[in-house]
Amino acid sequence: MVPVSDDRIVPVTMPKWGLSMQLGKITAWVVGEGDDVKAGDDLADIETEKISGTLEAADGGTVRRIVARVGEDVPVSGTIALLAPADVTDADLDAAVQEARAVIDAGVPDDAAGGPDLQTADVGGRRISFAGAGEDGDVVLLVHGYGGDRNSWLFLQEPLAARYRVYALDLPGHGASAKDVGEGTLDVLAGAVTGVLDALGAERAHLVGHSLGGAAVLAAAARDPGRIASLTLIAPAGFGAEINVGYLRGFADAQSRRELKPVVTQLFADESLVTRQLVDDLLAYKRLDGVDEALHALLGVLLDGDSQGVNSAALLAAAGGAGAGGTGAGDTGAGGAGPGGAVPVTVVWGRDDRIIPAAQAEAVTGADHRLIDDAGHMPHMEHPAQVQAAIEQNIARAT
Repeated sequence: MVPVSDDRIVPVTMPKWGLSMQLGKITAWVVGEGDDVKAGDDLADIETEKISGTLEAADGGTVRRIVARVGEDVPVSGTIALLAPADVTDADLDAAVQEARAVIDAGVPDDAAGGPDLQTADVGGRRISFAGAGEDGDVVLLVHGYGGDRNSWLFLQEPLAARYRVYALDLPGHGASAKDVGEGTLDVLAGAVTGVLDALGAERAHLVGHSLGGAAVLAAAARDPGRIASLTLIAPAGFGAEINVGYLRGFADAQSRRELKPVVTQLFADESLVTRQLVDDLLAYKRLDGVDEALHALLGVLLDGDSQGVNSAALLAAAGGAGAGGTGAGDTGAGGAGPGGAVPVTVVWGRDDRIIPAAQAEAVTGADHRLIDDAGHMPHMEHPAQVQAAIEQNIARAT
């Protein structure tokens, strides 16, 4: 944050997308000086060493100064633009720009931390890796989907950590966790979820699961409903028969960049988010010992022939979630209850999901439904601010 003489000057800062992120680069400005913006408007396209994304405005106002130039590296939290009303003086704005430029020009300090240490838990003889952020508040556990890892949450974990203790794990067969998935059952995945909670000493936690991870957190909740404070399901598997089997089998089978990229682009509404670095990282993961076997084994969880192989509605009922009874809450409904009632459940889906149809959200009855425009199967990466708001509102219903 830049110290300025007028508190009406609101700095727009380089976001921290991922716990190890230290720098970001503006690839394009969506707005210009003099433009009026409101919270949620797109401001700039940003590229990190992991992925590209669009920064959304956290506050409304008038863009009075653009500080960061296109193509230059900016340290995390460095000021890249200034919002201010028209009656703020040019002198005050110029002073704030000078201070912001000094931070950008200084770069990242040599002793800057590279992110938290990776932690591990032994669960059923398997090493399960996870990383955390945040020092206060309730425990929130983020669980990725098929073929992903804890970095799937790079746009969300740090922002959520401002209010909660937020952990993201690598499911068995993924990331830095053991590649052994046994028979590839949902029970193995659910065990990883509860095992990490045990390692954290978390008596209750808010679970957030994406796709296959949604089924995994539901299975974990069904095991011990009293331990679950809330459930946020992002394009969860298991609430209908239809699924993109071509994507799943194509991802499992792909052995080259040429084969993998057209498969991965199906995850996003905006295919430009699939950078060369993202594809290279996925390809490097797929070439690790044991990954091919793990991915093909886990197809047995996701698929029954050419249909979905998980019954998440039954798991939700066993967990005592909002979907265990009642009626659909609609796009902005408020299903669920606080302590003493059903576990609050929110389901988030991208309207343009090409992997699992967004229409399946209707099967999660009694939940709060959030359908996100211009998003595919990865709404938490395409529109993280909207997904963050949905998660936090669901957590609030549990308190």
